[in-house]
Amino acid sequence: MESESLKQYLADSPPTIISLQIKPHFEALSESEKLYAHYLSVACFAGTRVVLRQVSPESEHIYDFIIALHHHCNGDWKKLQEEAGLSDDELAAFLDYSAQFLGNMGNFKSFGDSKFVPRLDARQLKALATVTPQTLEIYERIREGVFASKDIEKMHLGYPDQGHVSAYYPDSPDMTKEEISVISDFLEGKKLLPENTRLRKTGDGFGVLIASALTDPPVADRDLKESEWGLEGKLKGKRLRLVFGDYAKQMNTIVEALQNAKQYASNQTEASMMEEYVKSFRTGSLEAYKESQRYWIKDKGPEVETDIGFVETYRDPHGIRGEWEGFVAMVNKERTKAFGKLVEAAPSLIPLLPWDKSFEKDKFLSPDFTSLEILTFAGSGIPAGINIPNYNDIRQTLGFKNVSLGNVLSAKAPNEAIPFIKPSDLDVYQRCRDPAFEVQVGLHELLGHGCGKLLQETSPGNYNFDINSPPISPLTSKPVTSWYKPGQTWGSVFGAIAGSYEECRAECVAMALACDFNVLSIFGFGDGSEDIDGPAGDILYASYLSMARAGVAALEFWDPKSRKWGQAHMQARFSILRTFLNAGVEFCELESSADDLSDLTIRLERSKILSLGRPAVEKYLQRLHVYKATADVEGGKKMYDEITAVDDWYATKVRPAVLSKKTPRKVFVQANTVIKDGKVGLKEYEASATGMIQSFADRTYV
Repeated sequence: MESESLKQYLADSPPTIISLQIKPHFEALSESEKLYAHYLSVACFAGTRVVLRQVSPESEHIYDFIIALHHHCNGDWKKLQEEAGLSDDELAAFLDYSAQFLGNMGNFKSFGDSKFVPRLDARQLKALATVTPQTLEIYERIREGVFASKDIEKMHLGYPDQGHVSAYYPDSPDMTKEEISVISDFLEGKKLLPENTRLRKTGDGFGVLIASALTDPPVADRDLKESEWGLEGKLKGKRLRLVFGDYAKQMNTIVEALQNAKQYASNQTEASMMEEYVKSFRTGSLEAYKESQRYWIKDKGPEVETDIGFVETYRDPHGIRGEWEGFVAMVNKERTKAFGKLVEAAPSLIPLLPWDKSFEKDKFLSPDFTSLEILTFAGSGIPAGINIPNYNDIRQTLGFKNVSLGNVLSAKAPNEAIPFIKPSDLDVYQRCRDPAFEVQVGLHELLGHGCGKLLQETSPGNYNFDINSPPISPLTSKPVTSWYKPGQTWGSVFGAIAGSYEECRAECVAMALACDFNVLSIFGFGDGSEDIDGPAGDILYASYLSMARAGVAALEFWDPKSRKWGQAHMQARFSILRTFLNAGVEFCELESSADDLSDLTIRLERSKILSLGRPAVEKYLQRLHVYKATADVEGGKKMYDEITAVDDWYATKVRPAVLSKKTPRKVFVQANTVIKDGKVGLKEYEASATGMIQSFADRTYV
């Protein structure tokens, strides 16, 4: 790869490493609660190799290489440097790469899905490898995959037949998007959920790999009694088989940890939740997993909050297979109070959104909404907030939970650069961006993901709306003509764009409702009266500035070769920036006096947020929502593709300016829990590359 292109794929130098602070919250737990949290943390981190195997073929071997080197030198990296004959800069480059790798749990960025490579050449990495026979053997497995590919397509996650990388389709470089679609439709027809699966091409057909500790679970415990079919249509003559036992060793460790956690559950609901987790991870049953989520929703206000499983589908190019994820957290009761008030106000806020009650749930199911301090988050990256479960049938009938991750939101790198904000706006931006983001996360998770109804034919001839008098679409002023058919889900209909599209809808809900000063007062800003120039107005202004800035910065995650977005949230934020700009120069404009846009800044008129910004967002939100509610994938995809398309000016002018100012994304060093003499203690690590490596090496059960 030419040197100029390679620059954007080099590992951060140095990465921004931050310790996730948790000690006071953990120490406030009872001994029983600490034991519950400990075993849950083990269950979460025991899925580390699951995540690695979901990212790329080489990721697990790179992990083993880093950990083996650590064990060889017992954490004395200076000694290893001398043994390998590396310079200070060369050792630093390896440690920086290792920290970013472990922070992303793989060699592709969790936020952007593009590969990153060490700032070392093969000779220097091999010098490290020669210190032991074990590391030299591992090096032979990674020496191709760890570095940049000659094919730019291989530097991005995506469909194999488009030249990209995806470990959701292992050992199947010739697997086509059409084959994936046909098999997905077939399994949907069989009502087999896909989140815990991978798909492999075989000699006579395809194998659906199902995550389970058992390689041959009893038929009675399976979601489908059948396990093999002959395919018809375009795949006529091919066989499709269910293959159990994907990640069997890891799933068994997870099962054992959850069985131990069950002993310290604080109530029967938590105990039942553990039982269903165990059933799911042992047998591969996602129906058992869904039952665990039903118990999870009922477990209101626990001291130790957790959820674990194959959850988010962003990284699967087909948008249906979930990445392993698990978290354990303590409730921050003070910060939770504001979210409780927001939950109480939610039924009065939903009618403010730009659709009528026929496009909304019959009753808002008040969720648990808590501010959490994260002890453990296993996965490729840590979000700022979560709204789960993602199963719409559960969300529509039982509800969901929202969590805001307080110690993630508040984590800051020292002297963090803030490009694209005008000097005149820096004061209000720096003062208010954190509280504004907390408001945004609250509205995004609770009301964004929590609102809305999918119009469905729930079973043949049965509908969740009046089929004889269908709802009137606000887009056409005519009765709707489309809806979800039996067995269809939001993800199965909207496919690959579903994740980004839904994040966009939730962001727009937040941007619209943040304009309501009564909402801002719930979070403690102002008294509810409209005052765009007051303290509450500062929060609103910072919120809109932050979204516009995120929309500009999003271009880092758009690939000019494939002309595709690599990150769902950033694609969404770019479309919202475009919505701001489409509202007119009277409201928002990107300004620069330099030919290379090196002084690019955002001009956003504070006084026009309510008169121009909010109406533009609401118009866009209405279209997003109605297309989703009515299963109109043709209309929704056309609109979303158009507004997220990157034209030549953005591609050749704005994007290079963004890349020249990009700052490393934070990676978090997390503490470990340890049992000594029957008591659970917390082992913390310094915020450094060596501290990050040590924290992973200490998880000997991985």
